[in-house]
Amino acid sequence: MLAVHDALAAISFYKAAFDATEVGEPIVWEGRIGHAEICIGGALIMLADETPGHNMSPRQLGGTSIILHLEVENVDKSTAKAVTAGAELLRPADNQPYGRISKIRDPFGHVWMLNGPTIGA
Repeated sequence: MLAVHDALAAISFYKAAFDATEVGEPIVWEGRIGHAEICIGGALIMLADETPGHNMSPRQLGGTSIILHLEVENVDKSTAKAVTAGAELLRPADNQPYGRISKIRDPFGHVWMLNGPTIGA
């Protein structure tokens, strides 16, 4: 589950950046999104607002210790779309032995590595 400081805004960002679709309706309790589900490229991702004593977002932790890996058809196009939606570019797309990759940080502090086919090799 991704903990974020604004689940509704995160859902909107993931829709704009990664063509995410919502699965069902978010569950709200105590004035917060306690559980929401989105689907990105066939992967189900759960997310929720940060909640003291339950989950902490990268904002509360001062960063994240994980990188989410997302397989995409076109790394350059997907990276540009995410940056336009509000992501921070951490590493521009380039070819590596394991494919073409880029790295971004979403507005909620989560780091994503976009990976796809190598170009021009």
